[in-house]
Amino acid sequence: MSKVRGFTWTVEDGNLITQDDVWGDALVEIGRRDPRVVALTCDLARSTKIGRFGDAFPERFWNLGICEQNLMAVASGLAATGLVPVVSTYAAFASLRAAEFVRTDVCYNRRNVKIVGTLAGVAFGQGGPTHHAVEDLALMRALPGMTVIAPCDGYEAARALAAAIALDGPVYLRLGRGMEPPVFATREGEFTVGKAIELRPGNDVTVIACGVTVLHALRAAERARRDGVSVRVVDMHTLKPLDEACVMRALVETRRIVTVEDHAIVNGLGSAVADVIASSGKACALRKLGHADRFAPMGLPDDLLHLAGVDEDGILDAIAAIAKVTITVDDDWEDA
Repeated sequence: MSKVRGFTWTVEDGNLITQDDVWGDALVEIGRRDPRVVALTCDLARSTKIGRFGDAFPERFWNLGICEQNLMAVASGLAATGLVPVVSTYAAFASLRAAEFVRTDVCYNRRNVKIVGTLAGVAFGQGGPTHHAVEDLALMRALPGMTVIAPCDGYEAARALAAAIALDGPVYLRLGRGMEPPVFATREGEFTVGKAIELRPGNDVTVIACGVTVLHALRAAERARRDGVSVRVVDMHTLKPLDEACVMRALVETRRIVTVEDHAIVNGLGSAVADVIASSGKACALRKLGHADRFAPMGLPDDLLHLAGVDEDGILDAIAAIAKVTITVDDDWEDA
C-alpha cells in the first residue's frame, strides 16, 4: 500500500521523493571532492534532502532556523571568504520571502551562491497559494548576473547541480516535488548551462518545455504522432542564459512553437522564447502554456497542472490547434 496519501502528504513520505534523493546524494558526492562546498537551510534539512550533506559533513552544514532572508545573507558572507555555499529551501520562500536579500546580498555583490528552490511551481499543491511558486522564474530571471536552471527530473538535477557549482556566480536551481517519473534513464550524460537538449526530433511543431512539463510534452508528442503530427520536444533546462540558437532552429525548421511550464504565463519560459522570436525579426505561430494570471487553488499537483492546461492533455490540445495553422513560407518572413 502506498504511503503517499494526497492531501495528508507529510515529511515521513520523504523516502519516496526521488528527485530530492538524487540531488541530495549528488551534493554529498560533490562535497567529498570539493572542500569549499558548504550547505545551509532553514529548518528543511530532511524534506529538501540537503540534510544528507549535514550528516556527511556536520562541520560544513548550518541550519539557521526559519529565517530565509538571513539564509541568503549568511550564504553571501560565506561566499565572500571563498567558500561555495549551497542553500536549500522551498522555492516560494527562496524567491519571494528572501527576494531582497537574493538581489542585494547575492546578486549585487555577485556572490558564488547556489540557491536550490524545491517544491517549485504547484508541486506543493496541498500547501495552497502561499506555498506555490509560480513567480520564481520571473523574479530570478530579472536579477542581474543570476543563472536560472530548471531541470526536468532528478537525474538532470544532479548534472545541473554539478554544473552550477562549477560555474562562478549566483545560480538558482529550480526543483519540483521529486515524485515525478524520470525523463532520463541515468545520471550519466552531458549537461551544459545554456545549451538545451532536443529529446525528440520533429518537423511540424516544436514544444519547448522545462521542469516537470518536459515529461508531459514527451507524452503529448507521442500521442500526436499517432495522429500524424511530427513534434519536436526540447528540454530548455536553462532559462537564463537561454539557448537562443535552439529557439531559432525551431522557428526556421518548424515555424510552430508551443512553450510549456509549471509557472505563471507572465515572464517565464514562454516570455523568454517570445523575446528571442521578436528580436529575430522573423515570425512563427506561437502558443504559450502556463498558469493563468490568477492564484491557483489548493489541490493535488497533477490536478492543478491539468487545470492550468500544462499537462499532456493540455499540451496535446495546443499541438493540435497550432498544427492546423497555415504557414506561408516566403523570403521576407511575413507574419504567419
